[in-house]
Amino acid sequence: MSRLPIMSTKRVLTSSSSENSQDMAPVQKKMRNDQDPQKLHTATTVIGDKRPAAAATASLYRPVRGAGAATVAVAPSRGVPKQVKASSAPKAASVKQQAATKPAGTGPTRRQPWDLKGKVSDMESKIRTYQTKIKSLSEENEVLKGSLAQSKTKAAELEREVESQRREISEFEQEQQRLSGVQSELEKVSSEKNVLHKELSNLEQKYKVNETLRESQEMELQTLKMKQSVQETTMARLQATLKETEELVTSLKETVAHQKDELHAGEMERRRLHNTIQELKGNIRVFCRVRPLEDGGLTKHIQLAPSDNKSIILAKTEESHTGKTADTQKNYHFSFDRVFGPQASQQEIFDEISLLVQSALDGYNVCCFAYGQTGSGKTYTMEGEEVDDTRGVIPRAVQQIFRAGAKLQSQGWEFSFTASFVEIYNETLRDLLYSGKASKRPEHEIRKAANNEVTVTNLTYEKVYSEDQVLGLIALAKQNRSTAQTALNDRSSRSHSVFQLQIEGVNAGRGVKCKSILCLVDLAGSERVVKSQSQGERFKEMTSINSSLSNLGIVITSLANKESHVPYRNTKLTYLLQNCLGGNSKTLMFVNISPEPDSFGETLNSLRFASKMCLMFP
Repeated sequence: MSRLPIMSTKRVLTSSSSENSQDMAPVQKKMRNDQDPQKLHTATTVIGDKRPAAAATASLYRPVRGAGAATVAVAPSRGVPKQVKASSAPKAASVKQQAATKPAGTGPTRRQPWDLKGKVSDMESKIRTYQTKIKSLSEENEVLKGSLAQSKTKAAELEREVESQRREISEFEQEQQRLSGVQSELEKVSSEKNVLHKELSNLEQKYKVNETLRESQEMELQTLKMKQSVQETTMARLQATLKETEELVTSLKETVAHQKDELHAGEMERRRLHNTIQELKGNIRVFCRVRPLEDGGLTKHIQLAPSDNKSIILAKTEESHTGKTADTQKNYHFSFDRVFGPQASQQEIFDEISLLVQSALDGYNVCCFAYGQTGSGKTYTMEGEEVDDTRGVIPRAVQQIFRAGAKLQSQGWEFSFTASFVEIYNETLRDLLYSGKASKRPEHEIRKAANNEVTVTNLTYEKVYSEDQVLGLIALAKQNRSTAQTALNDRSSRSHSVFQLQIEGVNAGRGVKCKSILCLVDLAGSERVVKSQSQGERFKEMTSINSSLSNLGIVITSLANKESHVPYRNTKLTYLLQNCLGGNSKTLMFVNISPEPDSFGETLNSLRFASKMCLMFP
């Protein structure tokens, strides 16, 4: 904001002041010329249709003091001028037009440079003119404010009216929807009415037809009455026939009961003859199985006769010590109850022992265990794989047990099965079906009851009702079994695993019961310590394994010699299996051998051990 100089109304003119006035005249003229256009421009500037507020316009100037007082003229800011409403645009345009069309010679008389008082008077006159204009604009601004307030009030009323109309429209829409539903219901009722009319017409037609039928049926009724008399005569004759038939049925029932007795007697006789056959074959039998090479062939040091499935020859070529003679070949001949070559399938293996599994269902204890060095195929023989063709002895035996038990139900037999899976590791029992925390795993002991039943304390005995349930338990036991790395096999079984299926059969109608145990054992690897290169903890495991296997041979020898004392308690393995080894139980040992030439020594030891069992029970 620039300010004009404040002067007194009385001046004393001197020569010096006159000279100063003359010097200042051009400057003051320039200032006046600069200020007036700016004020005019400020008063007439228009942007859009808005006017500046009255307070903003009024603040550009200050009121002029009365005569005799100092006068101050306030110039507008040198910044961007305030915007005014479009209604002031015509006035500003007219002012500019008058200024442009006014002749140059008709303006006010230019005052002398020394007439400062006159110049101040002119300035005050202009200021009053501008203040009058500002006042007019302020009044106009107030009027516009009032109009704006009225417009807002009206807008609010219009909004309320719009909202009311919207609610009415919503209500109308709801009413329209309801009416449309009523219309559809009306159409539905009309359609049902038409259907009912049609049904009424059909019923009338049917009534006429039924009337005709009634008349015909009355005639037929008379005929039927006549027939009834005939049939009563026939019924009397049939009743006599029925009495004869009932007598025949009673006779047939007696025949069926007699046949059931004969069937039961036949089943018992079958069991007796089956057991006799198994005893003639030997309560302890030894089978030999040769594992195939990776390429499916057979090495030269193992010879199998094509026509003889009970013998095997182990050939060894020895070099001459003197070097003067040719190399010599030494043959070792072994004979077993059955020898299976590398091409033998899992089904072929099981076919040979299925009769022993049947003996378990007949009430005889049966034990089948796989013996041999690590990697010779013991676990594959006993457990196999998940594919049906490669399933081992355990899943196939379970399948046969459940299927044969289901067939015997028609003869009045009911069977219950209880499964358990225990591991013997370093002469310590471990429950392979335990699913709790490892830190809370209980200890187990073998106990023999007064009725000679052998049980294990704290062991999981699971009631099983289907083949799939048993297979699930076998899979769980397989995961929990202890394995460790040796020089012969990266995942060598370092423990004996014993699967036991307790079988209880009851024929309530005949008062017959049977109870037996099927034991399927996968023994630990039988290799020598030097061959397995075991050290430390593995050496301790190998020593325990070989000790239990040696004691197993001692127990079998004692049974063969019919000694009064059989050392079952020497190892946990023989103590657990004592009911399945002696008496009238059936025992089958699978000796598994590896075909690799570097396994010749272990293969020879395994065959000698198995051959010893065969010689004891010819």
